[in-house]
Amino acid sequence: LQGIFVLGLPYALLHSGYSGLLLIVLAAALCCYTGKILIACLYEENEDGQLIRVRDTYEDIANDCCKKLFPNLGGIVVNVTQVVELIMTCILYLVVSGNLLSHSFPYVPVTEKTWSVIAFVTLLPCIFIRTLKIVSKLSQLCSLVHFVIIFVVITYCLTQMHQWSWAKFGLSLEFEDFLVSVGVIIFSYTSQIFLPTLEGNMNNPGEFRCMLNWTHFFACILKTTFALTAFLTWGEKTKEVITDNLPSFLETLVNLCLLTKALLSYPLPFFAATEIVYSCISKDNHSNYRSPLLALTVRGSFLMLTLLMTMFTPHFALLMGLSGSVTGAAMTFLLPSLFHLKLKWKKLSFLEKCADISVLILGFLCSLAGIVCSIKGLLKVFG
Repeated sequence: LQGIFVLGLPYALLHSGYSGLLLIVLAAALCCYTGKILIACLYEENEDGQLIRVRDTYEDIANDCCKKLFPNLGGIVVNVTQVVELIMTCILYLVVSGNLLSHSFPYVPVTEKTWSVIAFVTLLPCIFIRTLKIVSKLSQLCSLVHFVIIFVVITYCLTQMHQWSWAKFGLSLEFEDFLVSVGVIIFSYTSQIFLPTLEGNMNNPGEFRCMLNWTHFFACILKTTFALTAFLTWGEKTKEVITDNLPSFLETLVNLCLLTKALLSYPLPFFAATEIVYSCISKDNHSNYRSPLLALTVRGSFLMLTLLMTMFTPHFALLMGLSGSVTGAAMTFLLPSLFHLKLKWKKLSFLEKCADISVLILGFLCSLAGIVCSIKGLLKVFG
């Protein structure tokens, strides 16, 4: 999904100007920080002062925070939030796949939804994915395709350097358009849902913080370079998805690469969502399926659910924006900072407490603003 959002970064700069460049850097720092404090909530010090991993999942953290009043409520809220966001992500990949196929083969008399069904057929083998190892290999291929897309776009932009002008950056901002830009930039970095599992599967978890620093640093550099070069090339003509600005021969090539990326990206949120649901049903280890039939049923049900919602959900983009404003901001900013304050309050310094509270407030404001804009859009569409 981050790759999909990256393609909207130049458009975000169109509506945010110079402040958009600052937001790309700030969002990287904030998401890196909330990732670290979320993982810190998995650990507690033993009698010897050593950090011991006493929690395994986002759900465990939530349950420990709420155990005095509502023992299981925190875990239920987190699981529902995660599953909704992951399902929406899977549906988005199907919608995007149908759209890309439709634009790549405009002369084929097939509707966009039919193309989505065709893309769905290629995803049926996902029902047999049982381990994160397979998903990681697909994600590696996805990253490779992503770099090919970025390379093609940046290379074309560099050939147009003679047209670049800093005067293309606007100084006046429309508030609602600016909020859309904030959402695109922030959610191009979100990955908190996957971090507890990722850290738990590392050969050396002690390197997690270093890994998070470097990945966010390089992501920030790459996204700033990509957004800046693309916006300087097309200026006010920058479209919502930057590949639509490319010449037709490059647009078809990049669209097919994007299709490949979308299909390779689908298994990760799909696997994560089915793991959460199955673990809630079986109350067993996430990667150990005692009942193969139940596991197949869960995965098959999820596959069909994403297809049905792709086919029958009206105005999906607006609904995605609404759910993303709630679940995305909650999982990225609100909950990590809230849980960190709750579990580590006595051990936090004054500055750390201020940082957590600031992120908590920022997450709340981003979520509220996104909800208001999405609801206004839905009301406008439905008259």
